[in-house]
Amino acid sequence: MKHFPPSELIINEDGSIFHLHLKPEQLADNVILVGDPGRVALVASYFDNQEFSVSNREFNTITGTYKGKRITVLSTGIGTDNIDIVVNELDALANIDLKTRTEKKEFRQLNLIRIGTTGGMQPEIPLGSFLISEKSIGFDGMLNFYAGRDTVCDLEFEKELKKQLQWNPQFCAPYVVDADAELINQIGRDDMLKGVTISANGFYGPQGRVLRVGLAEPELNNRIEKFRYKNYKITNYEMEGAAIAGLARLMGHRALTVCCVIANRRVEDANTDYNPHIKRLIQMVLDRI
Repeated sequence: MKHFPPSELIINEDGSIFHLHLKPEQLADNVILVGDPGRVALVASYFDNQEFSVSNREFNTITGTYKGKRITVLSTGIGTDNIDIVVNELDALANIDLKTRTEKKEFRQLNLIRIGTTGGMQPEIPLGSFLISEKSIGFDGMLNFYAGRDTVCDLEFEKELKKQLQWNPQFCAPYVVDADAELINQIGRDDMLKGVTISANGFYGPQGRVLRVGLAEPELNNRIEKFRYKNYKITNYEMEGAAIAGLARLMGHRALTVCCVIANRRVEDANTDYNPHIKRLIQMVLDRI
């Protein structure tokens, strides 16, 4: 039986997992992930009751029930590096006995649903629309550090992506992961778009924004907009979904990202007053989870 030493699995003195400060009994099978710590309270405001609230750094967590369904909402902060922490620690809470530091005999599967905001990469995508990531492209390289990444990735898509985007070898090797098909059908309806989402490893240069420092690949976004593979085209940018999808598949969990489009990079438009749309998206996900 595999044993996880204290250097690899850090447990706090109160028995909670290191970064999230959660204990196994505090975690529901349905987990909503949001980037903004302030959005946790917004999601939990729809709960019929709340069991507890825990906060450490950017990781805020509330578990409660909504229409009889036990749900945990957790903030990840920004970026796939935080997702590496969050998903590993959620999986440890579900599938490692923290007292004996050994893997549990029976696997517990989690549903990980990210609700976020995104920028569209095709001119026809309207602001305020909801978009499900059928496929996620990781520009961050995080998944490449894990054994088995090829078994959960779309390798042909990756090959075509690097070809059409004229991939700079100094960038991290991209990875492409599918969302869970059952969750797509469960959460996605005719009122949501479906597309291919890039998870960028930054907000400015890695997404093609130019301030005082120029870009190494100034034409990359043009190539992204023109990319076509089978029936797919790249629809939007965000910063976490690919890592969630990739780690979830490696660990045996189900994952999905659904975002509200608050900007369109190709027509240079944005809507900063998007809270009404986010509230409606939260309600829809809670009803369908």
